[in-house]
Amino acid sequence: MSIAVSLDFEFAEGSKRRTEAVVIRQAVVAGWTGRDKAAMEHHIHELEAIGVKRPSKTPLFYRISAQRLTTGSAVEMLGADSSGEVEYVLLRSGGRLWVGAGSDHTDRKVESVSIPVSKQLCDKPVAPSLWPFESVADHWDTLILRSWIHENGKRVLYQEGTTAALLPPQKLLEEFGELTEGTLMFGGTLAARGGIRPSPRFEFELVDERNGLRIAHAYDVKTLPIVE
Repeated sequence: MSIAVSLDFEFAEGSKRRTEAVVIRQAVVAGWTGRDKAAMEHHIHELEAIGVKRPSKTPLFYRISAQRLTTGSAVEMLGADSSGEVEYVLLRSGGRLWVGAGSDHTDRKVESVSIPVSKQLCDKPVAPSLWPFESVADHWDTLILRSWIHENGKRVLYQEGTTAALLPPQKLLEEFGELTEGTLMFGGTLAARGGIRPSPRFEFELVDERNGLRIAHAYDVKTLPIVE
């Protein structure tokens, strides 16, 4: 039996809003989901530069504990070698597919040894708002993902691009299989501007300009000391 977690989400459908607790029983991080092979190769090179091995195939699906998911505004990480990355997320709830945004926060030092272990070590912040997938399906490739970090006292744009750079949900689910009730999946990320690096605060958003909608979230990263 899997260990579930209950998170409160705002379900936004047009002008209607409702907040409900959702029981999430399974969490999946989809990796190497770039649609543009050149851009994905760039991201692979970014990770190779910090010691991460190339994937055996693309895409890959990493299982993580559902209890790693959080809608909170702060996370605690052991050491200072972790960083966030904005991704779209998919959630099957009430028999429907919903879209949101999250950060696949990852321990980069451990990632150079084992990607699956690095994924499991860190909490995964998720924005507490969702859209029905059907409301964005016909213009999916126009959705915008952005993230910011804080360095040297300034807010710096860290990632920016459209979901056209990543495999769309239909293709992702063809590769993975059925997204069962209570399953949340991270859909992949974009290359970082200036290289992958840590930050004490991470901000991210998913923007639907056609419908004038935005899902945004931010969290502080509290570093715990490593004592040996």
